[in-house]
Amino acid sequence: MARVVKLCDTILIFMLNIKKQDNPFVIKGKVGSVKNFCLMKREGDSFFVSGFNEQLRSGIEDKKIFIAFWAIIFFMLIIVMRLFWLQVVAGDKYDFVAEGNRIRVSTVLAERGIIYDRFNRPMVENIPSTALYFIPADLPDKRDVRKELALTLAQIIHLDENEILGLFEKSNIAQYGPELIKKNLEHEEVVLLNVFDDKLPSVKLVSETRRSYLEKSGLAHVLGYIGKINEQEIDIHKDDGYNINSVIGKDGIEFFYESALKGKDGKQEMEVDAFGKTKKILNEVKAISGSNVFLSIDFDLQQKLTENLAVAIKNSGTKAGGVAIALDPQSGEILAMVSLPDFDNNFFSAGISQQAYDNYLVNQSMPLFNRAISGIYPPGSTFKPIVAIAALEEGLINEDKTFLSTGGVAVKSWFFPDWKYGGHGRVNVVRAIAESVNTFFYYIGGGYSDFDGLGVDRITAYAKEFNLGSSLGIDLPGEAKGFLPSKEWKKEEKGEDWYIGDTYHLSIGQGDILVTPLQIANYICAIANGGTLYRPHLIKGIRRRNAENATDDIDDYAIRKNFIRNENIEIVKKGLRQAVVSGSAKSLNSLPVQVAGKTGTAQVGGGQNSHAWFVGFAPYQSPRIVVLILIENGGEGSSVAASVFGEVVEWYFN
Repeated sequence: MARVVKLCDTILIFMLNIKKQDNPFVIKGKVGSVKNFCLMKREGDSFFVSGFNEQLRSGIEDKKIFIAFWAIIFFMLIIVMRLFWLQVVAGDKYDFVAEGNRIRVSTVLAERGIIYDRFNRPMVENIPSTALYFIPADLPDKRDVRKELALTLAQIIHLDENEILGLFEKSNIAQYGPELIKKNLEHEEVVLLNVFDDKLPSVKLVSETRRSYLEKSGLAHVLGYIGKINEQEIDIHKDDGYNINSVIGKDGIEFFYESALKGKDGKQEMEVDAFGKTKKILNEVKAISGSNVFLSIDFDLQQKLTENLAVAIKNSGTKAGGVAIALDPQSGEILAMVSLPDFDNNFFSAGISQQAYDNYLVNQSMPLFNRAISGIYPPGSTFKPIVAIAALEEGLINEDKTFLSTGGVAVKSWFFPDWKYGGHGRVNVVRAIAESVNTFFYYIGGGYSDFDGLGVDRITAYAKEFNLGSSLGIDLPGEAKGFLPSKEWKKEEKGEDWYIGDTYHLSIGQGDILVTPLQIANYICAIANGGTLYRPHLIKGIRRRNAENATDDIDDYAIRKNFIRNENIEIVKKGLRQAVVSGSAKSLNSLPVQVAGKTGTAQVGGGQNSHAWFVGFAPYQSPRIVVLILIENGGEGSSVAASVFGEVVEWYFN
């Protein structure tokens, strides 16, 4: 509106100035005119009638004046319309351009929150660093000058000249927002850039922080890493205050708790000179630092599991990997989670090169893959306690019911062996769990002779009660669901009927069943604590900077309570204890604390060694910790995996 008023005033003043002047189209003479005066002259044989010719001349002149008058009016209208366009219609645009040449608004990045372990020990740091940016709108107009600028910068910050020039060329030259050239500059680079600052138009140094993670901690998959935001992420978070220079959590806790860790960026309004260099700060909105996140991880336990698992993998001769998980069975808190091989998340936070990233991707050991929650494996004998619980709950057996193990069962031309040649003799459910007797589980799972077993549907129904075959909801990205087979699935996918042999295989954790290591550890927690299935989680609390106390997560992590009768849980726990006292894990009976557990040797086919499993808890009477060990293609669970469990539990309770 102000522009309209200003324009009207300008036009009015112009018109008044015209009115004050004499008519520019009146012919003025030195003497007044004489009415009806007619001068006749004879020149040769003709007469020249002055009055008539003057009138004729006057008519012609009037027509010229008329045309000139309207031509001037026309051009004045064009000027007025242009003024109207510049001041009213496009005024905001040109005000912005003019103001942009003098006043700039830049983003002040918020400092990211720190991640702590359960004893308030930091597992990540924010280290001060300097980054180099350029303002596209301030770049020199001539390409030769831009090329010279790129060459100078390349020599200072040790980047390829063409790479820098490419950044210039791809940028929007009308943009006043900064675009990144290089992060984490060396001290010498910063000094040289400051020395030559007046010769480097459009570039600016910005103080930032670099994310630094503890090395060799085994926490890479838990903590994850941050990286420069991409276009897809900007679209997803378009309303959350991100820009093209923002960093964002890419994996792990950094990804899952991004909204808490990020904080809120500030803004700085400044006056700049013709080269885009800051002259003075006009206004500033302070950035709000991200909240600190406190995890349930015990950093010492995490390191111990990492070290011992790495040694076991090396000694087993496997070129694959392994998993170690420790849980608090009374709450579902994850005390440690290790997936090997892992990676150095500092490479990613510093800006990993494409070649280094490609090397990770083609590595057959898959170091970027979190086996603990994303890997799916046949559980082997670690699945047997669920089958035992199902049979007890359904009333098929009790603690006194026995079956004779003679080395296996034969169905027509098929033979399903026990692992022990000659069998285990007559065994009840406690001894069957302790010695991992296949024959007993063939009976209760699929039935034999005149004994009707559970069948596939009831087995998988109880597996689902323990959340096998579905995600547990851990606060990390990438959790797999695993898989529970069914008659319908086999018919649809394989075009085959379901046979009793399929049920036998399922009953001992073989065949098509697949689980994640976390699922096995978590269901054993439910047995250890007496019947409560928790959602495993890493978070203990979130606290804003400078707050006195962490805000504990008040979520009820119980997925299911009292879904198995206590007496049946106690029977299964006896079997797990006897596995250590006299069964498949008796090498652990010398530990200073009573433990219970289950071995597993899961066949994988293809001529590869079996996966080695062990999962157990301690102390037996009042469990405080559940530990799972998996070594891919490691062989016998009773020797390889159980030994890592024993070493860690002994260290933990000492």
